[in-house]
Amino acid sequence: MKPRDTRTAAIGRALRPNVWDVVALILVIGAMVLIVYGGEQTVAPLSELERSPVSLDPANLPLYALRTVLRMLLAIVCSTIFTFIYAAITAKSRRAEMVMIPVLDILQSVPILGFLTFTVVFFMNLFPSQVLGAELASVFAIFTSQAWNMTFSMYQSMRNVPKDLEEATQSFHLSGWQRFWRLDVPFAMPGLIWNAMMSMSGGWFFVVASEAITVGNTTVTLPGVGSYVALAIQQRDLPAIFYAILAMLLVIIAYDQLLFRPIIAWADKFRFEQTASGEPPTSWMLDLFRRTRALRAVTLPFSAINRAVSNLRISLPKLGIQTTGKGQPSRLIDGLWLGVVLAGTAYAAWLTYRYLSASLGLGDVLVVFSDGLITLLRVIILISLATLIWVPIGVWIGLRPKLAERIQPLAQFLAAFPANLAFPVFVVAIVSFKLNPNIWLSPLMILGTQWYILFNVIAGASAFPSDLREAASSLHLGGWRWWFKVILPGIFPYYVTGAITASGGSWNASIVAEVASWGDTHLNATGLGAYIASATEAGDFRRVVLGIATMCILVTLFNRLVWRPLYAFGERRLRLG
Repeated sequence: MKPRDTRTAAIGRALRPNVWDVVALILVIGAMVLIVYGGEQTVAPLSELERSPVSLDPANLPLYALRTVLRMLLAIVCSTIFTFIYAAITAKSRRAEMVMIPVLDILQSVPILGFLTFTVVFFMNLFPSQVLGAELASVFAIFTSQAWNMTFSMYQSMRNVPKDLEEATQSFHLSGWQRFWRLDVPFAMPGLIWNAMMSMSGGWFFVVASEAITVGNTTVTLPGVGSYVALAIQQRDLPAIFYAILAMLLVIIAYDQLLFRPIIAWADKFRFEQTASGEPPTSWMLDLFRRTRALRAVTLPFSAINRAVSNLRISLPKLGIQTTGKGQPSRLIDGLWLGVVLAGTAYAAWLTYRYLSASLGLGDVLVVFSDGLITLLRVIILISLATLIWVPIGVWIGLRPKLAERIQPLAQFLAAFPANLAFPVFVVAIVSFKLNPNIWLSPLMILGTQWYILFNVIAGASAFPSDLREAASSLHLGGWRWWFKVILPGIFPYYVTGAITASGGSWNASIVAEVASWGDTHLNATGLGAYIASATEAGDFRRVVLGIATMCILVTLFNRLVWRPLYAFGERRLRLG
């Protein structure tokens, strides 16, 4: 046989489908059918929601779970695109960072009810008399519970790229575009994936508010697990609560195995270390697609396009600070830029003051500020306790990849557990034992947000270079010296990212946690979350704005005085490479 014929035969065998192609094709077609079926429901008229209200029949839960998961997947895609753009600009430009990081602090501190208050009407008017408008409002609400965490993670990773890798990109004369796709994105990938998992779970935490929306006289209830839970709480139906928990568990296991586990196994190649990883993560789904022939051949054109795009020699605009001579032009531009920022901030503050002063006075400001300080105290205490508990556990898990694989679905489920599902236990216990709601409702604030710390610490420990661990072992560093000299400095940037997002998430969760109900029994704790929740329910937009503005100010000040100095310390003293 001629060599040319031999090559042709080899190519033919490589493209011939095998049994793995059949299995993979069934999975792909099944996923596409579910997506199309769920998507068809979004183009129905809005009146369809009234004709087919949410029912507590467990037979409806599979469809409700599908609708919820599709909203969350669309939100995570939007969050990823937002993360790549926002984090890249922020990490590369000091002037942009001056504005965009405080804006990000504010955005993550704005409660989901605050977004819903102003976005529901917008999206409903965008697609009048269609379910699509309500669906987009729900997706946007879930997006606001996912994007900030992922953006902080990628920003932190891009600011902490090892210097030797930066020098390597300069030696190879990579353009800004090539450096972004060949260095920044791969280096940020491990932490970004863990935070994407946390964001998916965080979306579950706020799914009740995003699917059962009540703002003043506007009420929209979309079919989904969140609205199912809201109805079960209203009717005190414990079996329905159990069915919802079971449905959440099954869905989380499904997307862990079908989506996140393959991505983690694929992204292991991006770990920054000079020695081979001892136990790389595995995924049966990834192995399945790697064994296919025809499906892998179908993806070759997309891989070629991806390589061609990432290899483009595009010179990105110089976002950094440019200096000439003695640096006066740079200082002049910095001064002008700072002046523009301060002027814009002052104008926004003046507009807010004019809007609020029409019906609110100094007494209202003092009330909301005192409520904010009470919630701030709760956040500080809860974050401190979560740090003491989850940092050691996260390090222990992260340094053991096989254990991390087994713990991952459980951690995702616990992170996804909405505070609303714990209302029966907390409300009944507080009423039965005559406990103080101001104290015993507080754990609900950290119920879903403590996992930001755990996930980021696991990501940091998983990405910790094996050669540094071996060096510490060779120097016989152990006990407290190993903790303070080796692992804590290594995971510190990841911990700060987790703590910032956990802090912001706790402020958000206060809207739910400080106002708990079970049927006709309602409990309120004094705090800013309860203030905003009651104002939102009453449709008092001025008090909603006042509460949100106070929360944004307190969160931004706390981030500036505590977390940002810690970020700078990590970049200056604890940077690898």
